[in-house]
Parts: sequence; structure tokens; C-alpha cells
Amino acid sequence: MSTKRHCFSCDLKDDSKLIAEYKEHHAAGNAWPEITKSIKDAGIIDMEIYLIGNRMFMIMEVDDTFDPVNKAEQDVINPKVQEWENLMWDYQQELPWAKSGEKWMALEQIFKL
Repeated sequence: MSTKRHCFSCDLKDDSKLIAEYKEHHAAGNAWPEITKSIKDAGIIDMEIYLIGNRMFMIMEVDDTFDPVNKAEQDVINPKVQEWENLMWDYQQELPWAKSGEKWMALEQIFKL
């Protein structure tokens, strides 16, 4: 089975209390099981989020079954995913160049060793 990497970025509100709360939501064992199930069910093998200041970077390793359009469609009809996404908006903010309501934006790979 082949895998592919997708990388994204999103900002958090620049507030140390909110950032600490966001990190706590994502600490080991704290993510809602329905959320991790929806991630794995979509063909996402691994997901990591990194933070510097208030800017986050997400790296996803996906298998051949992953379809971002299908994942988005499934997320819209999943009430628990919608509840999680609405909660995360308390902490997240759009990147300066994002369209209204656009959260995680795909990064362009510009170098590979």
C-alpha cells in the first residue's frame, strides 16, 4: 500500500490561555474518540500537529483510500465532528489569506531532499 503526505497550516487566536486549552484538547488521550475514528475511517494513517507561536502545521499520512472531498462530505453529516469543529473555532482563526470560514489550508511543497 502506498502512502501520501498532506501538510496544512492554521492559526490559533494569539491568546496564551486559549492556546493552552487547545493544546489540552489535543493532548494524548483527550481527543474525542469519535473524532479519531472519523480520521482513521477516512484513510488517514497518521496525523501530527506542530505549533510555534500561534501558527500550527499539520502533517497527514494517508493511504490510497483517502479522498479529501469524501472526508469533507462525511464531516458535514457527522454531528460529533461538527460539534468538535465548532468547539475548535473558539481557539482557531483563519490565516490572513484564507477565505471566510476556511481553516486548515494546504501547504505547497517547495523543497524535497
